[in-house]
Amino acid sequence: MLLLALLITILYGEFAGHRLGLSPPAGYLIGFGFVVSLLGSVLLHELGHALTARRYGIGVRGITLELLGGYTEMDRDAPSPRVDLLVSLAGPAVSAVLGVAATAATLALPDRTLLNQLAFQLAVSNVIVAVFNLLPGLPLDGGRALRAAVWAATRDRHVGTEVAGWIGRAVAAGTAVLVILLVLNGILAPLAVPLMLLVAVTLWRGAGQSIRIARVSRRFPLIDLARLARPLLPVPTGTPLAEAQRRRDAAGQPQAVLAVTDSAGRPLAVVDPAAAAAVPVERRPWLAVDAVARSLAGLPTMPVDLDGERVMETVQTHPGAQYVVTAGENVVGVLHIADLAQLLEPRRNSNRKWNT
Repeated sequence: MLLLALLITILYGEFAGHRLGLSPPAGYLIGFGFVVSLLGSVLLHELGHALTARRYGIGVRGITLELLGGYTEMDRDAPSPRVDLLVSLAGPAVSAVLGVAATAATLALPDRTLLNQLAFQLAVSNVIVAVFNLLPGLPLDGGRALRAAVWAATRDRHVGTEVAGWIGRAVAAGTAVLVILLVLNGILAPLAVPLMLLVAVTLWRGAGQSIRIARVSRRFPLIDLARLARPLLPVPTGTPLAEAQRRRDAAGQPQAVLAVTDSAGRPLAVVDPAAAAAVPVERRPWLAVDAVARSLAGLPTMPVDLDGERVMETVQTHPGAQYVVTAGENVVGVLHIADLAQLLEPRRNSNRKWNT
């Protein structure tokens, strides 16, 4: 981000300095002002999304700003295509209004003055943010609007996301081709090429992430905690790790989770498989399971009847490697995040195992 800010400061500073007849330091100062106005425009743009989302009961966790854009993190998806469309277009609408107002100010102020240049900066910043974000491909706002339209037509949000993601990749490729053509024809300065190509790469990666999310989300209904959670194999507190692992092997349950229990047989903790695997084999007969166990009180819990959407919300809210699955007050198993990942992305995880 600092490199981009420096690049834009230099490019725009030279343009503004030449236009106003200023010294290089003064021109670069105006160029830095352009960077600040661009960030401010992105912030107001994202506030448009955030306030509209809250208007329709969607919680907002935060706003992240980047020089090439930003994103608003919401606690859940839009409940309908209409709300998705309104939230998507709110940001470009804010940028468009600000761009029109700044353009009017630019035309009203005397030409080649500092105030005129500042108004011009605001106009350019907001027009760029508005127009660029309306391109019809994810992760841009125009792509979200397209997703809402496809969602409304097909009644399937995942189809809308995947379609908008593929079009987003086409937009990214088109941006790269356009940059090359503009440079070859002498319209775009070579110094601006890295910035524009970075924009294209960012769009391509964002579109690919959207396609991946659509494919993963389509498998949410397959999440069944009763089947996915690993069963518990109780071992009394103080049991040597080697003995606990021997009992699990003898029971023919290699996937079972070792649960450390008290004298009454109540589970207190579960053995962390990564911590247990890190213990040298020769030490395992002398190390109690308690030393490599995590307290159940410190692990997030999920009711066994939780549906796929709610499971993923819990995972996003409380990231971790293990989740306690309960039925009422009873612990019925432990969900490993690796098992969930294998269910949602079988090809991706199979390739990882093959490559390793």
